[in-house]
Amino acid sequence: MTAEARRPFPELPEQINSIHIIGVAGTGMGSLAAMLKSRGYDVRGSDAMAYPPMSTWLEDQGIEIMLGYKESNLDWNPDLVIVGNVCRREYADAVAMRERGFPYLSFPEALQHFFMSGKRNLVITGTHGKTTTTAMLSWILEHAGRDPSFMVGGITGNFKSNYQLKDGESFVVEGDEYDTAYFDKVPKFWHYAPFRATINNLEFDHADIYADVSEIEDVFVKLVAMIPAEGSLWVNGDDPRALSVSENAPCPRRTFGFGESNDLRATNVQLGAMTSADFVLNGESIGRFEIPTIGEFNLRNLLGATAIALDEGLTPAQIMAAAREFVPVKKRQEFKGEANGVLVYDDFAHHPTAVEHTMQAFRKQFPDRKIWAIFEAKSNTSRRKIFQHEYPKGLSIGDEVILSKPWRKDEGLPPEELLDIDELRAEIESMGPPTKLIPDVETIVEYVAEHAKPGDVVLGLSGSAFGGLHDKLLAKIREQ
Repeated sequence: MTAEARRPFPELPEQINSIHIIGVAGTGMGSLAAMLKSRGYDVRGSDAMAYPPMSTWLEDQGIEIMLGYKESNLDWNPDLVIVGNVCRREYADAVAMRERGFPYLSFPEALQHFFMSGKRNLVITGTHGKTTTTAMLSWILEHAGRDPSFMVGGITGNFKSNYQLKDGESFVVEGDEYDTAYFDKVPKFWHYAPFRATINNLEFDHADIYADVSEIEDVFVKLVAMIPAEGSLWVNGDDPRALSVSENAPCPRRTFGFGESNDLRATNVQLGAMTSADFVLNGESIGRFEIPTIGEFNLRNLLGATAIALDEGLTPAQIMAAAREFVPVKKRQEFKGEANGVLVYDDFAHHPTAVEHTMQAFRKQFPDRKIWAIFEAKSNTSRRKIFQHEYPKGLSIGDEVILSKPWRKDEGLPPEELLDIDELRAEIESMGPPTKLIPDVETIVEYVAEHAKPGDVVLGLSGSAFGGLHDKLLAKIREQ
């Protein structure tokens, strides 16, 4: 469970020139380091490990990485320390930070203080689709010449980056309900002072933080209460939980989705490599929208981005023009390449709902091809048994399924609370597709490279890099 409220914002030095970041090699923290560097701060950081591409990218930015969480990391006496949520209270540099009296902020506190303050903050939230919707909205505003700043949890296709700092009035941010830091145990999005927001959907997730979905609903209710009366909120009108948590919004609340009761809805949907639909606002058509992504859920993401863009004063024509040129975020249905006629895709799906939606989209896109579904349970929730019997529905859409060994054992959790990978394999196979448990990436690569045929589609599903599975597989097939 999270804390009831944010901690009081700490008193900071009047002059800040140097900043140390604990956990600097993470994607978000590394990007924050680069953002601060671009503003003229002397930035250094520490982390347990640092690997390419983040390690080399930070070096290219001139940001020193100190390996290990050591007390000596702070011997250069920075003016401020920013602490990532990977950092635990007992880490030596965190102990030294407190004992020596360094002022410190969490990642979202720092993002708000240094970059979002004074902006009109557009916060995209929900269990699924946050990253893509944030990227869509950022691109729509950019295409219309609004010069937005943004930060998103993935490398965007249009910007080739996960952040941008511009002089426009708005800051678009992915609003995550995961917690902030060991000293400020509240959802990240409580720090973002939303002026406008979306709630794409709401399901149980983050089992290491929340006991059940009602606790997640509570933090969304409090987020909604933060939106000012002159702001706006758009929610998925087809999602009962999204409607419930937003019913007492202090600002205008409107809905988007596919149902007829939605204020903004998509009709006459045509799925394919270029997905399209007629968008209807308050009963009136505003045009036919096209986006070069597959899957109905991406159309829903576009509805959410369109809703906020309309509130920001853009015309339907401006939004339609940008949507046609949208490039998906990396690891979101990302086409990695083709080798000997085998198509290889990478997708971030690891929650059972996301897995099912992604598999359905690929089945509709490739109805006559063999689809390999290769799944890695790596997130804090997917490694637990919570969704033991929900995963088979989506994964069984594949023609052949491979399960990798769960990333690691969770310390302190009894075995009966962890995902039973053998049981999962048996349940999926009972639903049709041959299913194998192959623990390591190298052996998966060997097996698929040997058995995949021209025309097959291989889809790797993981909330991480999956040990380089996709690139290794393409290289192995080409080698053969």
